[in-house]
Amino acid sequence: MTVRITKAVIPAAGLGTRFLPATKAMPKEMLPVVDKPAIQYVVEEAVEAGLTDVLMVTGRNKNALENHFDRVAELEATLAAKGDTAKLEKVNESTDLADMHYVRQGDPLGLGHAVLRAKMHVGREPFAVLLGDDIIDARDILLSRMLEEQVSRDASIVALLEVDPDSIHLYGAAAVEATDEDDVVRITGLVEKPAKEVAPSNYAVIGRYVLKPEVFDVLEHTQPGKGGEIQLTDALMEMAADVEGTGGVFGVIFRGRRYDTGDKLDYIKAVIQLAADRDDLGPDLKPWLVEYVAGLGRD
Repeated sequence: MTVRITKAVIPAAGLGTRFLPATKAMPKEMLPVVDKPAIQYVVEEAVEAGLTDVLMVTGRNKNALENHFDRVAELEATLAAKGDTAKLEKVNESTDLADMHYVRQGDPLGLGHAVLRAKMHVGREPFAVLLGDDIIDARDILLSRMLEEQVSRDASIVALLEVDPDSIHLYGAAAVEATDEDDVVRITGLVEKPAKEVAPSNYAVIGRYVLKPEVFDVLEHTQPGKGGEIQLTDALMEMAADVEGTGGVFGVIFRGRRYDTGDKLDYIKAVIQLAADRDDLGPDLKPWLVEYVAGLGRD
């Protein structure tokens, strides 16, 4: 009997040191991308794919995440009294999105450890992992495609993006074999942040995974790797080799729009790109951008 996947895990315990001092008292996941915090885009993506049970793995000073997805009775009452239904709807969007749950990571022992903290909540069923630094454009299909492949292949699925070989050292890189699907490959090996010269390919693992529950069994005996952390990449590499026991690991190649909010420059680009595409902001923003860029050329 096929189990319908409904659970998503979002690791959100990082300190966000790249964005200091902005993240000194505010979680990096709450940094606004136009007019919504980055984390809301990720939860919306999960819900759109049918994942209505969301577990966030958090840490200290992350209370703002829980508050954002909770009711704010005083604010709601104030907006209702003013008759400001448009803003009230925006406030309620995040409250009504999904069935939200939270667990503390405790020790900051890496992404693999954060995923392992979800074991009790997830149980013995497949689940998705979405990293908060990656925003996938809502107009492009990725997660639902990964969910389809997980069900049809009974395997763990990761998202892959073809990147410039000069940038592969910033990602986990996958060694791949072709399958009968143009956008799906079998993963035969994974290397965490390899040098360009030794990277098995320029297919980078990006922050979307659909995993079989056997990943918990593997993570429990995965030793700390690069950076002294328990790497999810190491567990997936073991699962890719043990096809009989785990079903193997496959990659869905994503060719759509992705915004990286974990890097300062890419974060700024993400805000500009998403704002420029909006009907309420784009018509005024695009001419200004053209004029501004033309002015840069004259300096």
